[in-house]
Amino acid sequence: MNRLQVKWLSLLIVSSSVFLAVIDIFIVNVALPSIRKGVNGTESDMQLIIALYLLGYASFLITGGRLGDHYSRKKVFITSMLLFTVSSLLCGLAQTAFQLNTARFVQGVSAAFMIPQGISYIHILFPEHKERIKALGIYGSIAGSASVIGQFLGGLLPDIHWVVEGWRLLFLINLPIGFAAALLAARYLHDTPPQQSGRFDISGVMLLTIALFALVFPLIRGRELGWPLWSICSLAGSVLLLLFFAYDQRRKLAKQTNPLINIRLFSYRDFNIGLCAVLFYFMVQDSYFLINVIFMQTGLGFSSSETGILFVFQGVGYVVASLVSIPLVKRYGKRVLQGGVVMMILSLMMHVFFFRSDVLPRPVLLATLFFYGTGCGSVLPSLLTMALKSIPVHFAGAASGTFSTFQQTSIALGIGVVGGIFFSILGSQTSITAYMGAYQTATGVNILFLLLVSFFLYILPEEKEARAGS
Repeated sequence: MNRLQVKWLSLLIVSSSVFLAVIDIFIVNVALPSIRKGVNGTESDMQLIIALYLLGYASFLITGGRLGDHYSRKKVFITSMLLFTVSSLLCGLAQTAFQLNTARFVQGVSAAFMIPQGISYIHILFPEHKERIKALGIYGSIAGSASVIGQFLGGLLPDIHWVVEGWRLLFLINLPIGFAAALLAARYLHDTPPQQSGRFDISGVMLLTIALFALVFPLIRGRELGWPLWSICSLAGSVLLLLFFAYDQRRKLAKQTNPLINIRLFSYRDFNIGLCAVLFYFMVQDSYFLINVIFMQTGLGFSSSETGILFVFQGVGYVVASLVSIPLVKRYGKRVLQGGVVMMILSLMMHVFFFRSDVLPRPVLLATLFFYGTGCGSVLPSLLTMALKSIPVHFAGAASGTFSTFQQTSIALGIGVVGGIFFSILGSQTSITAYMGAYQTATGVNILFLLLVSFFLYILPEEKEARAGS
């Protein structure tokens, strides 16, 4: 195999990390009712299946990038890929919700270590600009395809019963991909020399992880337990911990001791506005799947496979719009994202109107899901670009890591807040009227969040203004 072939094979190997990381979000979303039945879990257990994965991912993402610099990217990639694969096996073998959620957290942590190595390898393998753009396009298309495949398999596999229960296959299918990727990486990925560039901010990682847990865990578990005192204290404590984390990072930056997050990033106005848009957009993203899947399968009686097929149309809309929107953003800027948010809001209104037991015309239902996906695809691919457009080049890596951490935390927060509202209103009721009331209220909250996204995009400076301001 010549050098050119090895280079493109290496791209596919490192892209397996984002494929597995993304598919394990979407494959679970559609299958939550089946998983809940399989492990005899509660409503909050199902929220934690998504949230703990994302919290593990968010807490260690920045550290994962630095670990690759410190110990060599090849070693970290292979180790984290094997850890992801083993934790997938543990998810597939779990007998209780606690075992499953513990393994899901480990999955998220291992994803946080392997994803930054893949992105770094792309910059190393493709130093020439045009080739790198092509490679990043392939990487992005693999991530987009994983979201569609995940939704399809998440609906299909729980209805298949072979040697094991169908829902366990959701995790066990990671095994051949993960082990193959690790073996190919050991054979074909070239190593990168370690860069002993400062010490790890271990205390910062631990402080951030504890603060995020203290914030999200009581939002999910507290409602089901009747908001005991510990849950209120935890929420209050999370605010104090996050404030202390900011103080700690500022102090370490002043002492030049390599903090986890560079606080100077927050001196850029459009970066802060972009993060506000990110917060509310990603609070909608996975909470949308949570409440729609529960409503469709448990409320309206759709099968798992039927739900998965329906959401494929949403995924296709996303992929199509993401390909079309990127060149449009170069020409029209943030107006493309604003238009996408408007499409999402209109689509959610259509969801509330059409998603009923007595009025469910399939062509309209499919068009509504496709329309929503089109809105998402018009916003998400360029949201990072909008947030980072005035950030200096030497801050780009730190800003990207901070953005991704904020993104994953926002998704987990949305699961806790919007999911909590849905389940609180539903309570122990099982009638279609009760499901409709809970669904309409939770969807209304998501519409409110999208209106806030639209506001922050409106006040976000255009590129010329951002450059002048910086």
